[in-house]
Amino acid sequence: MDILLYILAGAGVGLAVGLTGVGGGSLMTPLLLMFGFPPHIAIGTDLLYAAITKSSGVFAHHRLKTIEWSIVLRLLAGCVPASLLAIFLLSRFFNEPGDYQGLLVTVLGAMLLLTSVVLIFRPWILRHRGENTDGAFLVRYQGPLTVVAGLFLGFAVTLSSVGAGAFGTALLMLLYPRLSGVRIVGTDLAYAVPLTFLAGMGHWHLGNIDWQLLGALLIGSIPAIQVGTRIARKIPNRVLQSTLAGILLMIGLKYTFF
Repeated sequence: MDILLYILAGAGVGLAVGLTGVGGGSLMTPLLLMFGFPPHIAIGTDLLYAAITKSSGVFAHHRLKTIEWSIVLRLLAGCVPASLLAIFLLSRFFNEPGDYQGLLVTVLGAMLLLTSVVLIFRPWILRHRGENTDGAFLVRYQGPLTVVAGLFLGFAVTLSSVGAGAFGTALLMLLYPRLSGVRIVGTDLAYAVPLTFLAGMGHWHLGNIDWQLLGALLIGSIPAIQVGTRIARKIPNRVLQSTLAGILLMIGLKYTFF
């Protein structure tokens, strides 16, 4: 019966991802915590879940040539060492997973709050991101700032499994205002897959993956994402993302302060 529940959970999250385009890690990890999984198992398993589910999107965007690989490399230049450092610190300074669960939950709560804020202000960012692009500080130093953004994302995503999607997209919109929406999505997916895979492998090294759970989640989510994508065409995206932002805000407050 537990396997059936996990398949249904995967389907629910997959449906949300298909409807809104975001929310995979933001919803899956808190959901697994509600099921009683310890934070290190929820986060580690969700990272590999994200890597696998996002891979098909990268393939599709690569065929459409909507990935800016130069930006991907800049992000990975920050993400990879930050992710490796996070795993090293967990293994070096903590004797067992129970010792760093508090840290993981705190980072998770903070990233959920940031993601909810990004979703709330996403329409504003979209409206104003093209203003004053020639002289803006973010655009002028977008190269090194992209690496810095990668450092932050690599560390935060490895410790929480949240942020590679909505938060990463928001950073790209601010740093590259001339980049079209489809290229932002494709570029975000292209760096997120190796980041979540690397972080997931790191958590595997720490013993933080439940493979049976991962399989059940994938069985439910992969077809549900396709269904959600079809339904999304008939529902206003602003309503969906506002609802998701509200949910993430409440969950983030819970894990950060309570």
